[in-house]
Amino acid sequence: MTDAAALPGQPRGTVTSGRATARAVNVLAPNPSAMTLDGTNTWLVSEPDSDLAVVIDPGPLDEVHLRAVIETAERAGKRVALTLLTHGHPDHAEGAARFAELTRTNVRALDPALRLGDEGLAAGDVIRTGGLEMRVVPTPGHTSDSLCFHLPADRAVLTGDTILGRGTTVVAHPDGRLGEYLASLRRLRSLTVDDGVHIVLPGHGPVLDDAQGAVEFYLAHRAHRLAQVETAVENGHVTPEQVVAHVYADVDRSLWPAAQWSVRAQLEYLQDHGLIPGGSE
Repeated sequence: MTDAAALPGQPRGTVTSGRATARAVNVLAPNPSAMTLDGTNTWLVSEPDSDLAVVIDPGPLDEVHLRAVIETAERAGKRVALTLLTHGHPDHAEGAARFAELTRTNVRALDPALRLGDEGLAAGDVIRTGGLEMRVVPTPGHTSDSLCFHLPADRAVLTGDTILGRGTTVVAHPDGRLGEYLASLRRLRSLTVDDGVHIVLPGHGPVLDDAQGAVEFYLAHRAHRLAQVETAVENGHVTPEQVVAHVYADVDRSLWPAAQWSVRAQLEYLQDHGLIPGGSE
């Protein structure tokens, strides 16, 4: 059995509901799958001595789960005062409108279509609720509306699907773009180097205790995949389907359709940089 400390990002192991840091509690949604891993991590974040809490990614439209999030807050003597979204994929955002109804809160998101209330989210915004402070970090790439939330007091970052607790994430082409995703990873790396971030609180999978190691792994993985895709094209595998079958041969075939999104993003990136035929020189 592999020691978790030896894995990229030093994952904590089994994913369960419960406290992850002094300010962040996970409520695991009952939607496990090949794409969502153990399920969606719904994060309840608050100052320890405050009676107000912020919820990030209510998750799927599952009444039992949404009420479990509220009950978790209430057991801690807290009231949900605000709902935030890392991005609009259904496993993170489908339950947001119902959750807002149950909690009588606004929903803030980058995408105006996902908001409930007058306020959105943008780069540089600082969320302040009940003494809590979180900073909005734009991280497009997985999707165009992807955001992360920097929690300085816990030296943590909530990453949605930009960095997962296990494996790597999909660049959901055409909405997701690889160039933007690489820039977002470098932005997260700067948080680990310049702002002391050590902990990744992901949208799926276990908490990671080595944020810088996780980011470096993701950057190296993307560079490796790009090289593989470039070589595959040079060897005559030119369609996304052909590239996936060649490059992702060791990956579960049930994940190949999702892998095609990433491959399309990789092909676009290589073409745009003049590294394979079809794009600008």
